[in-house]
Amino acid sequence: MANTLLINARSYETRVALLENGQVVEVYVERHKQGSLAGNIYLGRVARVLPGMQAAFVDIGLAKAAFLYVSDVYETPDLDAMEGGEAASAKPGRGEPPRIEDLLREGQEIMVQISKEPLGNKGARITSHVTLPGRNLVFMPTINHVGISRRIEEEPERARLRTLIQEMRPASQGFIARTVSEGQDADKLKAEMGFLCSLWDAVNRRRQRAVVPSLLHQDLSVSLRAVRDLFTREVDHLIIDCRAEYDQVVEFVSAFMPRLLPCVELYSGSEAIFDAYGVEPELARALGRKVWLKSGGYVVIEKTEALTAIDVNTGRYVGGHNLEETILKTNLEAVKEIAYQLRLRDIGGLIVIDFIDMEKEANRQKVVTALKEALARDRSKTNVLGMSALGLVEMTRKRVRESLGETLTEACLYCEGGGSVKEPTTVCYEVFRALERDLKGSRASAVEVRVSPRVAEVMLQEERYAVEELESFLDMTIHVVADADLHREHFLIRPRDE
Repeated sequence: MANTLLINARSYETRVALLENGQVVEVYVERHKQGSLAGNIYLGRVARVLPGMQAAFVDIGLAKAAFLYVSDVYETPDLDAMEGGEAASAKPGRGEPPRIEDLLREGQEIMVQISKEPLGNKGARITSHVTLPGRNLVFMPTINHVGISRRIEEEPERARLRTLIQEMRPASQGFIARTVSEGQDADKLKAEMGFLCSLWDAVNRRRQRAVVPSLLHQDLSVSLRAVRDLFTREVDHLIIDCRAEYDQVVEFVSAFMPRLLPCVELYSGSEAIFDAYGVEPELARALGRKVWLKSGGYVVIEKTEALTAIDVNTGRYVGGHNLEETILKTNLEAVKEIAYQLRLRDIGGLIVIDFIDMEKEANRQKVVTALKEALARDRSKTNVLGMSALGLVEMTRKRVRESLGETLTEACLYCEGGGSVKEPTTVCYEVFRALERDLKGSRASAVEVRVSPRVAEVMLQEERYAVEELESFLDMTIHVVADADLHREHFLIRPRDE
């Protein structure tokens, strides 16, 4: 498979795109005035303990206090989500798990790491279990565990890596061998292990002299994170359009993956790099609500406060003579597009997919199986449940940062995120009712009504007779003024004398 990693770097923003066989499958955007927070380590202070929620708010110096669940204090983190590592037992011993009020107190200093960026009105989610990802290994200084990526399938290689790590790791500290560690020799793994341990020592030294709250460690930039996590032997080219960023990446690659250095290129084309490789059109498509399928069907993706709803429709596709086959074909085509859009848009959390209803249980199972297979290449952890009798599939996808849409867009100023605005005639009738309510019995001889141009057009043309009736009822002249600066749903009423 021919894969390409593109980095479009500017002083204000860096964008990274991963292409598989020429198709854009992942996009990451980092605005430098905001920066990414996930992976950062802080020394914070417990601001409030909430026994009823078994959680605590921790001040780490951000605008909103970070949220710490009791499970993120005493439980082993989800190792399956870290490069497919093997899960360890979460409960520390037998009996009832500890309660948040027994583990933390208000005013207590605590070192934490951001596991999920602040999303919407929610503060960052944090954990007391720090993880430091390297190129080949993930270091877990607070967890005594050795894990091997599930994507390393050969049992002899898994056993070799496990033995090497067991022999080299510090006592009571854990590591996960990442997918790219497959085939790496002991010297390289030992060198990286030493680097990560030194990094952890530096974090602890900063902690000794830091004031609370403080940032103790900042994760890599989006460019270097992409190189660390995405630049594998499956990637044929890493192309960067900025000399300064190119030099920084070359230095990083030379230190940690010198065999891939020949794959790093400085882009020299005259056309913008994302235009040259067709990324910009896919970005525009990824922000749309409706995605068309090749057959003529379409998928609608709607984000709500609690979940993402995806609706599959046949659209213009009429199929052949068999309705069940037409529906199955549309659903199977939609499966591939949905898996692609989830990865491209980086949609996480709870996702509900409304497939077109099928009568045969075998066809329903085909769709669920196809969805799981389509999601297999997704680096984010997913969990797909079966299909209900109504054709609904519930699934989850690990969420760490804002989705692409949340990063690049904001709620519409007109509909305030509702997705629609009132029809002009509806606003027109609201104006009529407001005039009756506010001006009945008024001594004014005239009134000025300022409305948006489209509403003014309705009032002066389609509803002109209603305006005349209202003038007679109120015994005053109504002057309709079109104001292009007014929101469609807003209007101003001002009595005046002729």
